[in-house]
Amino acid sequence: MKRILSTLLIIMALTSSAQNTLSERQLLLCACAALEAQGDLNRLDNAIGKALDGGVTVNELKEAFSQLYAYTGFPRSLNALGTLQKVLDKRKAKGINDTEGKPFNRPAVWDNAELGLAQGTRVQTQLTGGTPFNYDFCPQNDFYLKSHLFGDIFAGDQLSAADRELVTVAALSGLKGVAPQLAAHKAGALNFGNTKEQVDQLCQWLSENGLSQTDCAADANAGAWPKGAPNSAYAQYFTGDSHLASVTPANLTAGEQSAAQYANVTFEPGCRNNWHIHHGARQILICVSGRGWYQEWGKPAIALAPGMIIDIPAEVKHWHGAQRDSWFQHLTTHAATGGEQSNEWLEPVTDEHYNALEK
Repeated sequence: MKRILSTLLIIMALTSSAQNTLSERQLLLCACAALEAQGDLNRLDNAIGKALDGGVTVNELKEAFSQLYAYTGFPRSLNALGTLQKVLDKRKAKGINDTEGKPFNRPAVWDNAELGLAQGTRVQTQLTGGTPFNYDFCPQNDFYLKSHLFGDIFAGDQLSAADRELVTVAALSGLKGVAPQLAAHKAGALNFGNTKEQVDQLCQWLSENGLSQTDCAADANAGAWPKGAPNSAYAQYFTGDSHLASVTPANLTAGEQSAAQYANVTFEPGCRNNWHIHHGARQILICVSGRGWYQEWGKPAIALAPGMIIDIPAEVKHWHGAQRDSWFQHLTTHAATGGEQSNEWLEPVTDEHYNALEK
């Protein structure tokens, strides 16, 4: 009986792991989306071939590139479709017969504006987590979003809702300056059936393969600085999750590197370190992306933004971290002031204290 239970548990664990992992087909489809967004037609040519070999159908690629005109513009959408057509012609000349996929069916909403608006409103509401979204500031765009984007475009049946959102996330990660949209669609990908593990996997894969223009794994708000590994060695001194990456320039001599040790600390939204004191050294923070907080004991908190530099004197009790709704990254280094150097970690920054800053 115990052996049967153990076997069942192993099967359940393997099934759960598989369900939380994107397929090669999904990743190859997303690679094409990211390159479409960047307008990199040379790499897209190769990526399309790999996608077709990896199980992506011709009509799925057509659907993806057509949808992305709403996010990347008609020129890049049309260029991607033109590249797809050339790749198919070359492959056909080599005797490769690619799978067309499901036949194209004209969505009923294309012929009924009222139906399209109603369906698009439902889709948008699901995307945003069940809360209706009305862009009253600009009624034109509110109508375009509901009726055209989430109505007409999302009515296509070549891509599942889950895959459609992965395609959108991949494309937005290939663009700069679209942080709010990328964050919204990462959340929307979960609301359309993907798991957090799958979205995280996609972002990491895009970054590792040079397919993103932003650090999608750390959210666009965190910028393109290296995220690094989980900051496990200091996790006990942090509320929330942080990551650590060495960014000391590699072209320095050994002596220069020892005198110029920099690290990039990435704070997830709401993450902050405990109150602490640096003995025998000043700490210098160079804010590079996102939004954060810095506060010295007994003084008002300072809102941090990229480009700001904080010079923290030795022996001063302080803390720093991300704001509640934004990732935050800063470079940090230390300058000796004399005497033995050490960090004295103190009490956590309470939720009550931290949340009061947001107000």
